[in-house]
This record gives sequence, structure tokens and C-alpha cells, in this order.
Amino acid sequence: MELTVEKIKAIEEKWQERWEKARLYESDPDERKKCFVTFPFPYMSGSLHVGAGYTAGRLDTYARFMRMRGYNVLYPFAWHWTGVTIAGIAERIKRGDEKTIQVLRRKENIDDETLEKFKDPVFIAKFFMERAKEAVKRYGLGIDWRREFHTTSYNEGFSKFVQWQYFKLKERGYIRLGTHPVVWCPSCKSPTGDHDRLAGENVSPEEFTLIKFKLTDDEIYLPAGTFRPETIFGVTNIWINPEVEYVIAEVDEEKWIVSREAALKLQDQLHKVKILDRVKGSEVIGKYVKDGITGRESIILPATFVDPKIATGIVYSVPAHAPLDWLALRDLRDNEEYLRKFGLNKEVIKKIEPISIIKCEGYGEFPAIEIVNKMKIASQEDKRAEEATQIIYKEEFHTGIMKRNCGKYSGKPVNIAKEDIIKEMEERKLAIKMLDLPQPVICRCGTRCHVKIMENQYLLKYSDKDWKEKAHKALSRMKIFPEEARDLFRSYIDNYRDWAFTRTFGLGTSLPWAPQFLIETLSDSTIYMAYYTISKFVNEGKIEPSQLEPEVLDYILLGEGNVKEISRDKRIERNLLDEMRNEFEYWYPVDVRISGKDLIANHLTFYIFHHTAIFPERHWPRGISVNGFVQIEGEAMHKSKGIYVTLMEAIEKFGADTTRLTLLLAADGMDDPNWRDENARETLTALSNVVEQILRIWEEKKVDKKRMIDKWLDSETKRIIKSITDSLEGFEIRKAATEALFGFRKAFKHYQRRVKTMNKEIVEKSVERWIKALSPFVPHLAEELWKRTGHREFVATAKWPLEEMKDSDIKILEEEEYLQQVVEDCKEILKLLRGGRKVIIYTASEWKWKVYLELLEGKEIGEILSEIKPEQKDEVGKFASHMKRKIMRSKEGLRRRRMRTGILDEYAILTDNGEYIEEELQIPVEIYREEDPERYDPQDKAREAEPYRPTIFVEQKEGAQR
Repeated sequence: MELTVEKIKAIEEKWQERWEKARLYESDPDERKKCFVTFPFPYMSGSLHVGAGYTAGRLDTYARFMRMRGYNVLYPFAWHWTGVTIAGIAERIKRGDEKTIQVLRRKENIDDETLEKFKDPVFIAKFFMERAKEAVKRYGLGIDWRREFHTTSYNEGFSKFVQWQYFKLKERGYIRLGTHPVVWCPSCKSPTGDHDRLAGENVSPEEFTLIKFKLTDDEIYLPAGTFRPETIFGVTNIWINPEVEYVIAEVDEEKWIVSREAALKLQDQLHKVKILDRVKGSEVIGKYVKDGITGRESIILPATFVDPKIATGIVYSVPAHAPLDWLALRDLRDNEEYLRKFGLNKEVIKKIEPISIIKCEGYGEFPAIEIVNKMKIASQEDKRAEEATQIIYKEEFHTGIMKRNCGKYSGKPVNIAKEDIIKEMEERKLAIKMLDLPQPVICRCGTRCHVKIMENQYLLKYSDKDWKEKAHKALSRMKIFPEEARDLFRSYIDNYRDWAFTRTFGLGTSLPWAPQFLIETLSDSTIYMAYYTISKFVNEGKIEPSQLEPEVLDYILLGEGNVKEISRDKRIERNLLDEMRNEFEYWYPVDVRISGKDLIANHLTFYIFHHTAIFPERHWPRGISVNGFVQIEGEAMHKSKGIYVTLMEAIEKFGADTTRLTLLLAADGMDDPNWRDENARETLTALSNVVEQILRIWEEKKVDKKRMIDKWLDSETKRIIKSITDSLEGFEIRKAATEALFGFRKAFKHYQRRVKTMNKEIVEKSVERWIKALSPFVPHLAEELWKRTGHREFVATAKWPLEEMKDSDIKILEEEEYLQQVVEDCKEILKLLRGGRKVIIYTASEWKWKVYLELLEGKEIGEILSEIKPEQKDEVGKFASHMKRKIMRSKEGLRRRRMRTGILDEYAILTDNGEYIEEELQIPVEIYREEDPERYDPQDKAREAEPYRPTIFVEQKEGAQR
């Protein structure tokens, strides 16, 4: 059957209808072991893209696998409305933001009438939720839709659950009221969390030191922001942007020149700021300043690379140790026209020389100049200048020593001197600290954010030592896929400080004791997986959302309280309360939570923290799987720029199973998969070939006769299933999918090449294994193949075909591999010799096999020789030494397998398959045992035979050659 996209979509629609009619994925507590898996509810700010399809598809593959293993599997789904993401779109549409409007028209196919309605954020959320649900259903995910919900105050039940959570956190001392820096949107007048950003996710405030440089002819300071205050001893000049309008402001009773943006930031960081006047950057160029540490005068020079939005918009220059400073100084020296423009004396500028202040391992006097020359960086516009800066900064910080010209800090390591210098400058009021963002952060409303220090801010105490210890304890018990991600979790748990979790703009759930605040988008999504056990009852009308009071949730989720009193006071049937309690107890904890690797930095770490704060240890999460980000045709996906492919778009173009398999084959672990249409077309062709092959094999005439090669097919398909099982258990989805698709295909191709007629029993059993193996990856096509091969039940609920690999299976596989290796070796020799008259093969003696196996088992050569007759010791000793060297070079897995296999009867394997060997080689073949006294061996080659490596001898007219 040749597959077309239309045929695939028709098959998918048929099986989705049958699954739904059978309520196949609705899961309730029973006597089976459970497997509860969850996927982060997606934001309803746009259509689901193939990135969501990749992650959700990986989880669905695992869920289907576990269902076939006999587990009662629950895979629910929900929708995230919380935050400023959706509200930001509505605001940008109200403002007529053309970029947003064009993306919605071009990528989301939103017409003008609907676009007008997008001014309402709730309409946007509902619109994309309906569209996303259709895509998820078309994708064929095995979801229990009875448990579906969305977030925010527009869902009373969920809001009550979140408010209960925050009552518990407050009650247990995990929330405090304090002063804290936040990433602030001046337009929304609210903190901006990671998921409330158009750009700058995971960017956090960093500490600048503002060093005051006083004008030599005025009582005005120019504070320069730096991450490297220890370099104050190497300052040669100040950089200021001549094109920027700065302000003269009174800051804490001192007059400062700073950028307008800096004045606002300082004000938001609890400084008293009053703007007095404006001044163009060009007006102060050529003037001199003096710092309070060295007392040295430095000239102010122009530099357009200075960004007024970073720190104060003023930078000091250390050309010996900062590549960008050296490049800017060098460029300025050579630009006479630019110097004339600002009235700068060429000779004065030429006299500015770098001042070396740090001795750094691997560098000479001027590390910045050396790395610029080494990397051949031509100018300050070269993007590699930033890379060079980071290299020097890192190496000097970790290995640098302050030189003699650094006063009392001479001889100190840079990382120690830095803190000491900051302390001195702050004590002498020569510098202050300022928090800023190292990269631009753009709120979803389109506004650039800055750091604000908020008073009376509600904070989650992630800095709490005891809470961190509990989070580490939970992590230590969890399975993390891939294991390499565990260190990232450890790092984030250790480094998290207190987290501002409220805001005042957007959609969300109000803080129960301070309803003027909303709980932000990351903080309402930490334990919502527990709500899946409740939402079913709410959605079925068995309990009203308003009845989910704290006492009710205490009993359902924690088993706390007197159930009789709760039933009476809240007017809820006790049987229902017990049923809801049992539902939670059965499903919790979550067995696997999956997500993109970006969420390790926030959501997934919060997920661990909050579970340890709310629930007893037996309900802490059991496993987390993380994966990479999907790229689009080799380019990073970016929704706001329109660089993405929607899941529905891919399904319409290629079908769900093709889309799904293309994504699953694209990457494993934390590697980034790449969506390419060409790959999807190749996957479609591969699927078509597999379907055609399976149906052709099934329909072909077969016999009952059972031969060694038939047993090989049975053992090989059992091995493939074991390999897929191991990979799926380790969340190596790509590896498992590759084996399911191509491993079986290769096995059957080999088998059909080896036989003229196929064995009925073994072939049908092996085909069934293949279809079952395909089911987690391409569920619709697997169902169709299952039906076409005469089965009535769903393959989705069939028993996973894992069988124990017996010693006999291992031996059969080893024998066939041995046979194929001998055939390939013969072909290579014949090719090298350009043919021959006859091939003669000599198999190793039994004593060689005995010695080989004893060496595999770890026996020492001396011990082996002690059991040998004296006249044989020389020959056996040489052979044993040779084989031991080979064994030492071999892989451990191969050694274990060969130990388990034992002695191969090489002679029987080759003679039983002599006809096949001759057909493959197209030349007569003779086979002898090494010890056979009647063997034909004109050049005495038999004695060179080794276990697994028989001697191959090609006889030609002109003589013979091995």
C-alpha cells in the first residue's frame, strides 16, 4: 500500500474516532500499577508549534509504551492563560502594532474581523485554546480530556486550588514580605517574569559598580558602570556617547551626569533623584575627570558603542585589559576627521598608552592587545570583540594577580582584590552598587524593562537553606532524563534567591490575602498537576468550584481534617470526598514530567521546590525528562518574528504520524532537533516502505518448516524489542524510534535474503512484534496494520512483546553474526585478489576455544598453562598471550556476550550454510576443522585459525593466497 498524505490523514481520522468512541485514554484508579505523566500546559497566546509537538510527542510515546507494559496510564492536558503574554498581545493590537498584526495575519491566518476581537485578552485565550485542542486531537495524543482545564480567575476551581497552595506556603513560612529587586515593566507597572517576556528569558539582574569620576573643573560626577572595579588602576580615559542626550541630576545630594534611562533606574532603586538639566554627550568630550582611588586625570572621549540603556551610559576605558577599549582607542587615533569634529588634539590622543595592571597566566603585558591580534579582530564593530572580552575577563578573574602599580592591592589575586576594592570605594563613598540587566528584556506588552527595588514585595523564600535541602533531597531520589541535566538542577536550586511572585497586570489568580495582586505566570504553575485529580470531578459536575474551600482541599490533597465535619459543614457527600481523596492518592506522585530544557532554569526547579513545601515525601515527583528546542530549517524558532511552523500546519502538510516520527527521529537528550520539510518527506517515504513491506510479508505464502535462520529471526526481533524497551525506559526516544522503524526492516530484509520461503509461525509472530513496536511512535498507522493483519482489539492496548533473551537466543544471534562476518571477509579477500578458483575455510581447534573462554572469564595465562602438557606450553602460551591482547582491546559488552554464548561450533555453522555461502561468493567453498588430518591445506594455514576468526584461503591457478 503506497502511502500518500491524504491516505494517512484518512487513516488517522478513522482511528481517532474509534479511540474516542472506545474512551481508550480515559483512566480511572484500578488494581493496576499507575503511570502519571504530564506536559507543561502551553500558553494560549498563539497556535501550538512543532516544538510543543516534539515534547508532547516524546511523552505520548512513553505513555503508550507504558500502557502496553500493563500500566494504568494517565496523560491529561490543560491550558495556560496566566501572565501578560496574552494581555500584551491585546495591548499591542489596541496600539496598532504592525509587527504583531502581520505575524497574526501571516502565520496564524487571523482575519480582520477576528483581529478586532483580539483586543480582548480572554477572547484571544479562548480562540487559541480551541485551535490548540483541535491540533492536539489531530496529532493523536492519548489524552484524558475529562480532566481538561485552563488557568486564571476565569476558572474558579483552579483559582481556588492556587489560592489554597499559597495559603499553605504562607502558613509554613515559605513566603515573606520584603524589599527585593525585580525585573520591572514601567508600562505594566509590574514585575516581569521569564514567561512574561518577548525577549530576555532567564536574564536576571546583575550588580554593576558605579565608580564616581569628578570633573576637574566642576563639582559634577560622571559615574561609570563596570563589572570589573579592580581595573580602576588601569583607566586611561572615559567613554561617552556623543549622540546621546544625558541629564544632570541630583542623586543623593550629589550632581551626576548620567543617561536619562539611568536616572529612572536609580530612582527605582531607592535613590533620591532630581533631574536638573540636560546635556549632550558631545558637550563634555575633551574635558578631564579624576577618580578618588588613583587621583589620576583621565580625558573624556567619544564612543558610539556606549549604550545609554546599560548602567549609567558612561564607561571607563582600560585598553590593556579590555579588548573593546583597545579597539575603540586604536580606531579613534586613526580617525583624524572624528578627532577634529570634537576638537580633540591628535597628539594628546596618541600619547594615551595602555596601563598594565594584571599579570595573567599565558599572557604578556597587554592581554587585550594580544588577544585582538591573535583573533585578528579588525575593529570594534567585529562581533568577536565581545567574545575576546569574555575570554580575558574570565581568565584574569580566575588566574590574574594585581601588579605593583595597584597600591595596597599589589600581589592579590584578582577575585579577592575585586571585593576588597569595592568595599573600600563604598566606605569612602567613591562608588555605589547598581543593579541592571546585562541584556535587553522586553515585556510582552513591548516595553523595555529595567531593575526596580520593590518595598513590601511578596517573595517566595527560595534562598531558605532548609527549603533548598528538601529540594536537593527530592532531586536525589528522582530519575532525570538525560542524567547530565541533574547538575543543572543542582546549580539552580543552590543559586536561586527569593522570588517576587506577584504583579498587577494581565490575567491570573489573585493573592488570597492581598487581592490587588495577581500570582505571576511561573508561580501558579508549580503543583497544578495535582489539580488533574480534582478537575475531573469539577468538569463532571460532581462538585462545584465554589466548594473547593481550603478545608476541602486539605482533606483531598493532604488527608488533613475531620471528613465528617467537612462533609457536614461544606455540604459535600462524604463518599465523594473519599472518592476524590482516593483519586489523588492513587495517581500521585507524578511519575514523569517532561519539558524543554529552558524550563530547568525556572518552572521545573520551582516544581521541585513547591512539591517539597506542600506535600509529604511520598508525593514528591519521581522523574523529569528534558529535551532540546526545535529549530526551523536550521534557524532558531521565534514566534514574535514569525519563525515557526504550527503543529496543525505540519499535520495538514504531512499527516500526524509523519510529523510525529519526523520530530522523534530528529534528536535525543538535550540536543536541539531541526524541523525540515525535506526530512518530513523522507520520513513519509520510509513509512510507506515499512507499511508496504509488512503487508507484503504478511500476505506472502509461508511454510511450517523451521530452520536455523527462522530461529534467528525470532531471536533478532526479540533482541530489537529488548533494545527498544531499554531505550524507552531511559527516554532515548530517537534511538528507540530508529530501531522500531529500521531495525525490524533490516532484520526482515536479511531474513528474506537468506530464505526462499518464510516460516509461518515465526514470521507472523515477528510481524506482530514489529507492529506493536511501531505503535508508540506512529499509533494510527500501527492500528491500521494491526487490523489489516487480522486483529480485532486495539494495538494500543496490546501487550508489549518483551520476552526474556535466553542463552539460546544469544547463541543463535552470535552464530548468524559469525556467518555473515565470514562471508564478508571472503568477499573482501576475493575483491582484493580479483577472484579465485576456490575458497577454503579452516575453523579453530577446540583447545583454542577453551583457552579463549578461560581468558574471557578472567583466568590468568599462568593458571591456564599449569593445566597444559609441557610439550604444548609453548604453542598455548603464545596463543594465549595473543588472544589476551585482543580481549583487552575489545569492548566490555562484546566480552560479556561471548562469555554467555560459550563455544561456537564454527564448523557446523559453516557446513550447514555451505550452499548459502557459495551462492553469496559465486565460487566453490570447502570447510575444514583445524585438527582434521584429512584437510586440504597446501600452505599449512589452518594453524592460524582463531575463535571467531577462521583462516580463509583462496586458491588460484597460479598458486594460492590467504
